[in-house]
Formats: sequence, C-alpha cells, structure tokens
Amino acid sequence: MKKWYFCLVFLCFVWQNGNAALPEVTLRDANGKEVAVASLAGHGKPVIMSFFATWCKPCMRELEAIEEVYEEWQEETGVEMYIVSIDQAQDSHKVKPLVDGKGWEYKVLLDPNGSLKRAMNVQNIPHLFVIDSHGKTVYTHTGYTDGDESEIRKHLK
Repeated sequence: MKKWYFCLVFLCFVWQNGNAALPEVTLRDANGKEVAVASLAGHGKPVIMSFFATWCKPCMRELEAIEEVYEEWQEETGVEMYIVSIDQAQDSHKVKPLVDGKGWEYKVLLDPNGSLKRAMNVQNIPHLFVIDSHGKTVYTHTGYTDGDESEIRKHLK
C-alpha cells in the first residue's frame, strides 16, 4: 500500500510541476505597481521570463542579444518578455535607469527578497524560462553563450 501511495504522490508532483503555471507570488514592477506573477502566463501567448541582476555581465549580454531579435519574435509569436531583477532592495533603484538607458522594451519585475527566485528554483543567473501559450514551462536554461537566442526561438515556435 505504501508503494502505491508513494507512486501516486510522485505522479501528482510530476504532473503539477510539469504543467505548472507561474507561482502565486506578487512582485512590484519598475514603477512600483504590484504584479501577480501567476497572472502573466496562459493567455494564448508565450512568455519569456529571465532572471538577472544589474551587476551580472552574462545577464546583460543575454538581454542585449535578445533585444536585437525581440521585435521579430513578438511579430511571429506575440511573446511577452519579463525580466526579473534579483538585485537586493538597496540596489533596486538601479534597475529602472539601467533598463531605460539600454532602451529595452521588456517588462521589469523586482524580486529583492528572492520570493519568485525561490519559487521557481532559480539557483544561478542568468536563468531563462520559456512558457508556452497555455502556461506550461517548455524550456529553461542557465547561463549565456553567444547564439543561445536561436535555441530560445525554437521553443517559442
């Protein structure tokens, strides 16, 4: 009986996490407005969520590379890109000027306490998720290597 119970619990865990929508976490955007993260996906359009920090050079390279193709991706798929700053609270003031200075059109979320980072099991940055139009995570990767955006694009389609 214990084996069956364990198998049932395991299968429920796998099903729930394999099809999981975004977690029930509330963050603030760069303008201070509260955003319910779970409400961002599953609306018929894919979502890219990238965790970064202002001090992370590979993060900057990834976000700059995606910016070069982001408009094209939006036209092809309707994708929305959210970048989640994990900068600590005392450094959160640096995020908006950085994003504005780079001219990025991404939607910015601030996670100074790491609540979304923990909920999504993000250990290292940059850490990127592609979430399909139904809210299911279909691709994730950590780190950045030149050309990674071609792999991201495959999963968007």
